[in-house]
Amino acid sequence: MRIIFAGTPDFAVPSLQMLLSSRHEVCAVYTQPDRPAGRGRRSHASPVKELALKYAIPVLQPLSLKTDEDLQQLMAFNADLMVVVAYGMILTQATLDIPRLGCINVHGSLLPRWRGAAPIQRALMAGDEKTGVTIMQIVRKLDAGDMLHKEEYIIGANDTAGDLHDELAELGAIGLKKVLAEMEAGTLVAEPQDESLVTYAEKLTKNEAIIDWTQSASAISLKVRGLNAWPVAQTLYQGKVLRIWKAEAVPIDSDLEPGIVCALNKNMDVATGKGLLRLHEVQLPGGKRMAAQAFLNAHSVHGVKLG
Repeated sequence: MRIIFAGTPDFAVPSLQMLLSSRHEVCAVYTQPDRPAGRGRRSHASPVKELALKYAIPVLQPLSLKTDEDLQQLMAFNADLMVVVAYGMILTQATLDIPRLGCINVHGSLLPRWRGAAPIQRALMAGDEKTGVTIMQIVRKLDAGDMLHKEEYIIGANDTAGDLHDELAELGAIGLKKVLAEMEAGTLVAEPQDESLVTYAEKLTKNEAIIDWTQSASAISLKVRGLNAWPVAQTLYQGKVLRIWKAEAVPIDSDLEPGIVCALNKNMDVATGKGLLRLHEVQLPGGKRMAAQAFLNAHSVHGVKLG
């Protein structure tokens, strides 16, 4: 099949790599315009663009896909299918109608649970036992198309959003390969989503990173995992932002006020609304991530209140 690929971040790379290594023809790659990044604010190509250029695939970076010129250009590729993976742009119905077989999407959740922008993080923060990827037909309504295939992943006790991101990116490529094979064989069966089971994964904000120590240790632990690697859970330590990269809930009752640090037996435990949160990896502004034990060696924190 002649396939147009649309994607931007690292999450999309395994799917594109699978297509490039297959017998299908990737006739064009659409990705977001280069963005300034880093301290020097230099313009950087997306990971998808970098991979496409290695294979000499035509790369297009329109600001939208709504103009007549954009649509004519898309039509000129005469593609059978458009595969979309974290492209970062809403496609119009006119765009969806161009490929012969329409457009399909690799989405990082087990739909209809967690439609929207941050499905990986929301699944973790909600305490879901499993997640996965869904290959679906794209329709105008957000993540509401018929489901073509699912790949499940059991969430580990220590998995972070970063871990899940990498696992699901690979699973997305596996699921996509299966869908293309069934599509060619004419055996693909689409399943409508149950609208009564829909939940939405709202976009993450930096404000969510602030820890409320009156919550339970288990809830805060899920938050720490869900916000790693961005925006990273944080609290205040002596007026400075202390980022918490890794922590776990300890089911020990405490009479301490939420936010008070108990630094005994080489552990850095923080009282919460229910139980203790044991910090494992932290970071101060301008410093490197460090083990909590190393932090304790350099700071006297017993009895200090965070937040």
